[in-house]
Amino acid sequence: MDSPDDVTGPINLGNPGEFTMIELAETIKELTGSSSPLVHEPMPRDDPKQRQPNITLAREQLGWAPTIALREGLKPTIAYFDDLLRRQQRQGF
Repeated sequence: MDSPDDVTGPINLGNPGEFTMIELAETIKELTGSSSPLVHEPMPRDDPKQRQPNITLAREQLGWAPTIALREGLKPTIAYFDDLLRRQQRQGF
């Protein structure tokens, strides 16, 4: 949003660190202390088997690269949603 005028088009700001959805789910379960079971469903036909964003444009045009590891980024995200749920429960939602 604060890029130079000559920078146009979509720029991927994802994290090129690759992990499986199982790894993500297990990490979230561990960090939240959840005992919820992981449910495996058939993968949609058009779902990519690998996801690794190309952030070349972000590096070259914006000088940007991710600096926070997945596990460290999940901690404040989990805390945010935990707080949100607690506030909603207090308000009767």
